[in-house]
Amino acid sequence: MNTTTSIVSKVWSFCTTLRDDGVGYGDYLEQLTYLIFLKMADEYSQPPYNRKVDIPAEYNWQSLKTKRGAELEVHYVTLLMELGKKPGMLGQTFTKAQNKIQDPAKLYRLIDMVNETQWVTMGADVKGDIYEGLLERNAEDTKSGAGQYFTLRALIRGMVQCVRPEPGKTIADPACGTGGFFLAAYDFLVAEHAMDKTQKAFLKHETFSGHEIVASTRRLALMNMFCTISARLTATAWYPLTMHWWLTLASGLTMYWRIHRSARKVR
Repeated sequence: MNTTTSIVSKVWSFCTTLRDDGVGYGDYLEQLTYLIFLKMADEYSQPPYNRKVDIPAEYNWQSLKTKRGAELEVHYVTLLMELGKKPGMLGQTFTKAQNKIQDPAKLYRLIDMVNETQWVTMGADVKGDIYEGLLERNAEDTKSGAGQYFTLRALIRGMVQCVRPEPGKTIADPACGTGGFFLAAYDFLVAEHAMDKTQKAFLKHETFSGHEIVASTRRLALMNMFCTISARLTATAWYPLTMHWWLTLASGLTMYWRIHRSARKVR
């Protein structure tokens, strides 16, 4: 069994173990999101990258590795709460984050599994396969909820090919879900266009903007794009991809809600 197959197999196997404790695909994917994010930050902070990751030492990956049992559970809950208060993508990733793995022993096993893998050097397709597979199974588990539906990736690719996005133009999705359309648009742009340095910079920092009102879904979109696209971009900063995300909370935005609901029905 090759390394890639082994990693994917371990991720799926542990998911099955947690389902016996009532942890669904969505909850499992959320916990993976938190832990992989912290592990990748830890990898980027070390040679040969040596990047500033802006995660406090008391809440970084190393702080999780040193604890077990009840102490680990308490620390993990505190870590999620404190990182959710941070600005930028860090805070967005951990907004309203909760520990859904109540057994400290299994939490430790999950941390250990994530720790065994070098996620930064892993191919984007492998991380994408893990995320897309769990997202699809989560969609099958929860057929509805806040009007959300999982759009088949083949259908998304077909729609993107019809729209044919171009370099230097922005791409917006007012109800972006887990970011599937963004990923397909990115793949299309890279495959169909030989972009110059300016166009690549625009793709990296300015192209994508989206709205997603459900915090957990928005978190999955951020991590889905982060895991899949970041591995394909040459970056000098810890957050290799800049995206503009807004959580609309104001109750008076009637027009936004109309657009949002219409977009859900179309998708």
